[in-house]
Amino acid sequence: FQVRSLTNTVGTLGGDCIHVRGDSCCVSAATPTEEMNGAGNLMDFLDEPFPDVSTYEDFHTIDWLREKSRDTDRHRKITSKSKESLWELIKSLLDAWSGWVVMLLIGLLSGTLAGVIDLAVDWMTDLKEGVCLSAFWYSHEQCCWTSNETTFDDRDKCPQWQKWAELMTGHAEGAGAYVLNYFLYILWALLFSFLAVSLVRVFAPYACGSGIPEIKTILSGFIIRGYLGKWTLLIKTVTLVLAVSSGLSLGKEGPLVHVACCCGNLFCSLFSKYSKNEGKRREVLSAAAAAGVSVAFGAPIGGVLFSLEEVSYYFPLKTLWRSFFAALVAAFTLRSINPFGNSRLVLFYVEYHTPWYMAELVPFILLGVFGGLWGTLFIRANIAWCRRRKTTQLGKYPVLEVIAVTGITALLAYPNPYTRRSTSELISELFNDCGALESSQLCDYVNNPNMSRPVDDIPDRPAGPGVYNALWQLTLALIFKIVITIFTFGMKIPSGLFIPSMAVGAIAGRIVGIAVEQMAYHHHDWIIFKNWCRPGADCVTPGLYAMVGAAACLGGVTRMTVSLVVIMFELTGGLEYIVPLMAAAVTSKWVADAFGKEGIYESHILLNGYPYLDVRDEFTHRTLATDVMRPRRNDPPLAVLTQDSTTVEDVETLIKDTDYNGFPVVVSRESERLIGFVQRRDLTLAIKNARQKQDGVVSSSVVYFTEDAPQLPASNPQPLKLRRILNLSPFTVTDHTPMETVVDIFRKLGLRQCLVTRSGRLLGIITKKDVLRHMAQMMNQDPESIMFN
Repeated sequence: FQVRSLTNTVGTLGGDCIHVRGDSCCVSAATPTEEMNGAGNLMDFLDEPFPDVSTYEDFHTIDWLREKSRDTDRHRKITSKSKESLWELIKSLLDAWSGWVVMLLIGLLSGTLAGVIDLAVDWMTDLKEGVCLSAFWYSHEQCCWTSNETTFDDRDKCPQWQKWAELMTGHAEGAGAYVLNYFLYILWALLFSFLAVSLVRVFAPYACGSGIPEIKTILSGFIIRGYLGKWTLLIKTVTLVLAVSSGLSLGKEGPLVHVACCCGNLFCSLFSKYSKNEGKRREVLSAAAAAGVSVAFGAPIGGVLFSLEEVSYYFPLKTLWRSFFAALVAAFTLRSINPFGNSRLVLFYVEYHTPWYMAELVPFILLGVFGGLWGTLFIRANIAWCRRRKTTQLGKYPVLEVIAVTGITALLAYPNPYTRRSTSELISELFNDCGALESSQLCDYVNNPNMSRPVDDIPDRPAGPGVYNALWQLTLALIFKIVITIFTFGMKIPSGLFIPSMAVGAIAGRIVGIAVEQMAYHHHDWIIFKNWCRPGADCVTPGLYAMVGAAACLGGVTRMTVSLVVIMFELTGGLEYIVPLMAAAVTSKWVADAFGKEGIYESHILLNGYPYLDVRDEFTHRTLATDVMRPRRNDPPLAVLTQDSTTVEDVETLIKDTDYNGFPVVVSRESERLIGFVQRRDLTLAIKNARQKQDGVVSSSVVYFTEDAPQLPASNPQPLKLRRILNLSPFTVTDHTPMETVVDIFRKLGLRQCLVTRSGRLLGIITKKDVLRHMAQMMNQDPESIMFN
């Protein structure tokens, strides 16, 4: 526990050293005055605690037990007062309803921001290719909707929408027009990405990345000041539009969780119930994460399950209800804005006309295997690239990196129509079923003139030249997406991973679906097709394979299961296809877990060295608390305070000469019998205020942690009684407690440290940092590289 500093870091008691933004920062935990023993004022002579005594400093781990206790005391006080008068009763009712008010506000703001982001992304994405002359703020689709000259055959063409070459030179076709459009496409992409990275770098450095790894760490009890602040909210909203519009292989769905959590943190500051209690604040942030996924995908139930399965560390039943309400309000607000213009909440609505057959589970499971392999490849390659970025000169030039990746992306994406368009549009087309009215290349089948079937029940047909051309383009798009996403995720701009992962899976799934469809058409007499695929029947739906592939790849990267399936059927409306989605998701997770247990978010948490104890990690090693506690055999003895024989000067010297964040208090140095635990920060504040406000306190004054100080001669200096800041019930384990039990205690109770005793005698201390180091060591990893890289 008491560890000396490592290369400019300060070893702190109860704290965790991490690497944030390229600098080694030591984090410590500050404890307010009220402890588990029900302590009131900080010192006997003070009527009120002094400022900031109940707050934590940056990069501190919160004390879940203390926060729970404080909220229980607050609630008990409000309940008892409510019986005194009508006004107190009204105040208690307002306090009870404040949680629902916060959820309502979160839902409204996050839904509104998501709608604005969707509309802005549509417009700015189309701006790279052309402009609407009748109203420049219209996207391509909106422009041609409002045009009277639009025909059904050329629904994407109208006189009001002109590409840049046509607007500048008057020629819409030809090599010159193509080159000019190509050049301007790259120029717009570079401009958008440069603005995005510049705004992030100058105004809100925390606005970069997905945000979900940091949200998971914050919800586990860690504090990162400014990560959920107002500037981060504003800059992330603006730069998210710019980053997605630039055409980079990233999505807005992950960052929308960060945006929603910023909204939750903003509204927490309006209510003292949440602003003064970090544990209660995290309940609100868990609900905000659910609202973020709800507006990202139009999946309110999936959002609640995502928060429960993937993000939240502490998720009581009350939080489940409030998450559901926040996700509902957010989805309703987004639906009212109607950013997709289709009067539907879902992002990729599908309407397939045929069921799936049992034999199709084989290609579905194969897609699950592909998703697991892709997830493993992506995680390892991306983490290797991010580690190289952190340890080489590359990390010093984030603006150049973003511009370089954007330029390469735009240069390679423009010639291929499947990579030129936005990723959401690509996925929508890949999910789409080929009806009689579709004009996509993917629907260029050879029609049978003798066909006399209903329009919505088109049988399988031989693929035409357009389909084979599309297959080659999709294969190139798949390779491009796989490679470029590895280098894009983790740059210093907002970058989500949901949509790029789904795009990889959807492309692979569509290719497999077309292959199975053509095999079934040309070889319908094979035994595998004979039972479920008759000539002239519509038996294979390639769009369904794209949907299953998207779920498989997203699951392989994030390791989601239940929430993934729910999000997918909410996202598409394909409720009938839950079983194929479940089969692909489970297979994907099994395959990916065979190569490594961590998903992409857990891998980035480890990369950044955040103090995060994953509840899913299993600890099966036969070690004891005595093997992990500090001090070790060759370390200096544990620094302690005695209950009645330490002077103010001794305490100040101990604080000055050590970098520990707290000190056990014992009866005497001879007995080492444990009395309690006092935090360094509380000691510093207490002595500082005593010197200012209490007459007679000098360096030679004796500090008493006992209930009553003895009567001293008048010539002796005034004693200082600090019983009130002493935690009389510190969590303790014996030296023979198995580490498996200790790890469970740290996870489930949210401890920062526990003391190790034998027969009531103090032996040492174990911190969350020590537990993380020991777990890394047991997995043959370098604990220093994980915690201080």
